[in-house]
Amino acid sequence: MPHITLSNEFPGIRSLFIYRPKTAAPLNALVQAMLHDPHPTLSAGERELIAAYVSRLNDCHYCSNIHGAIARHQLGDDAALMEQVFQNPETADISSKLRALLKIAAKVQKGGKNVTDEDVSLARSEGATDLEIHDTVLIAAAFCMYNRYVDGLATWQPHDDELYDKMGEQRAREGYLTPPFKVKREA
Repeated sequence: MPHITLSNEFPGIRSLFIYRPKTAAPLNALVQAMLHDPHPTLSAGERELIAAYVSRLNDCHYCSNIHGAIARHQLGDDAALMEQVFQNPETADISSKLRALLKIAAKVQKGGKNVTDEDVSLARSEGATDLEIHDTVLIAAAFCMYNRYVDGLATWQPHDDELYDKMGEQRAREGYLTPPFKVKREA
């Protein structure tokens, strides 16, 4: 049960955006820029994967599932890949550069000061640019905030893989600036 009165038609952060449109606009613009807009080197799927991974580390059911679904749709609809990353990015079938960036993201999730020169050097040695390192840290830090926003107000977070798949396909296609569709709340 949410801690405040929220719409029963929208899950997770979407209900918070409906509740407070004034703060929704900049938060949506930020996530659009971080995850969906064109990037010189990181695909939208790779950026979504970073967001989903940090959300899983933060135990945010809604964010890890929705961003995992979006990433899956953008990375060739490979559900096994998402599960590999969630279980252990060190053994997942991803590039060594993405593996190094996820290591940085995990350090940020614990606290920004946990990122070391060695972590950054490793990412650079795997081909990561300063922009990719910057954007990984920004995504990880922002998703710590988004996750705490969603969980701190106890939003409704469905447990329906098909629903996350449907919402994920929409966000993968349309980005974050289009209105969300309404969902029938589970009984």
